[in-house]
Amino acid sequence: MLAILGLAAAGYALTLHVFYPGYMTNDAGFVYRFMNEWSFGDWQSPLMSMIWWVVDPIAPGTGSMFLLTASLYWIAFGLLALTLARGSPWLGIAVPVLALAPPAVMLLAMIWRDVLFAGIWLLAASIAFAATSAGAWTRRVAQALAAALVALGVLLRPNAVVAAPLLLAYVAWPTGFRWKRAALLFLPALAGGYALIQITYYGIIGVTREHPERSVMVFDLGGITHFSGQNQFPVAWTPEQSALVLGCCYNPERWDSYWTMEPCKFVMQRLEAEKIFTAPELVRAWMRAIAAHPFLYLRHRATYMWTFLGEANLTLERFHIDDPAHTPLARNPAFQAVLGWHRQIERTIPFRTGFWLVLAAVACGAAWPARNTPSGALAVGLTGSAILYVATFFPIGVAAEFRYGYWCVLATLAGGAAAVAARRAVSALPGDSAAS
Repeated sequence: MLAILGLAAAGYALTLHVFYPGYMTNDAGFVYRFMNEWSFGDWQSPLMSMIWWVVDPIAPGTGSMFLLTASLYWIAFGLLALTLARGSPWLGIAVPVLALAPPAVMLLAMIWRDVLFAGIWLLAASIAFAATSAGAWTRRVAQALAAALVALGVLLRPNAVVAAPLLLAYVAWPTGFRWKRAALLFLPALAGGYALIQITYYGIIGVTREHPERSVMVFDLGGITHFSGQNQFPVAWTPEQSALVLGCCYNPERWDSYWTMEPCKFVMQRLEAEKIFTAPELVRAWMRAIAAHPFLYLRHRATYMWTFLGEANLTLERFHIDDPAHTPLARNPAFQAVLGWHRQIERTIPFRTGFWLVLAAVACGAAWPARNTPSGALAVGLTGSAILYVATFFPIGVAAEFRYGYWCVLATLAGGAAAVAARRAVSALPGDSAAS
């Protein structure tokens, strides 16, 4: 226990030394501004703004959110390590070391809701896992807290609503995974998660609808236009604009090529100026394009997904990372040294989302025969939810940055350790007791 606590504390201290107070990304800048104005839209998470408002007095600005995400990260991994050490001390000691894996720990420097979301979900699973050997009352309290954290994650990242039922199934039954129970829970939990988002966002908070889902439609229309050679947008372009829309505007890495990037930001400017972006006309054009060109739609989506999973995408936002006026990290020699090292490795395989997706599938498969043990259930719950989460980006993804697969990274590190423990545990079980 002392060794694990010491390693976790050392990892936390190293994280603070190198990354404090964190980097204010573009997205985080909007979230922080909305917090100060107390005015919320649904393009960015209003829950992150509210959480930031609560913790901001601790260290106003990026420091407060960085401390929160770093603390969640190391508490979750520390709790997981202590629990695994009950059955295997060496495995418990290995977990804080795994937590220092560059694809996991480097992103703690970035103030992104993806990092906050992943830390919250990992803590939820770790709490439920730690309580499996506790008394009935303690276990119920831990499960209730874990379920609340899963719900909070859904509010931070609404597309996580599809992956949440599997994690909730683990939280509800942390001593053993039964796929039939998980299947029965899936649709009610999915409906409940959707209702939670609608009630919390638009009923309780009164969030302004900004239609972020329309970005998917613009991206899809652009992709089908590119592959079909025919304009699918519900507007007519000039000959010069048409040549761009049919040719170089399409970028499977991000839909921003139609929004904020030259030479094609005229697309969104036109759609917004004529109020088409928020009108039913855009939805009808999107549906017509998919119905007319279903295979080209799938080609566009497959092209995006390959870019997301297999290409070397953006790992850290570095627009102003060397500017002392924008971030204190520019004056931190330790961070600059680590950043220089990161630049040497960020295009390698461990920084590809697909690499972690494959590892998640391997860990899930390895733990499956031991799914009726607490560690096996944890491994299946974590890696299964990570696989579902990454899969949601096939129909709705509009950008291919590495951060969007960050939950898969943490879930695979933790789930992989749990899978090893599960394989050891199942060998001690008689006969068929591990199967159901």
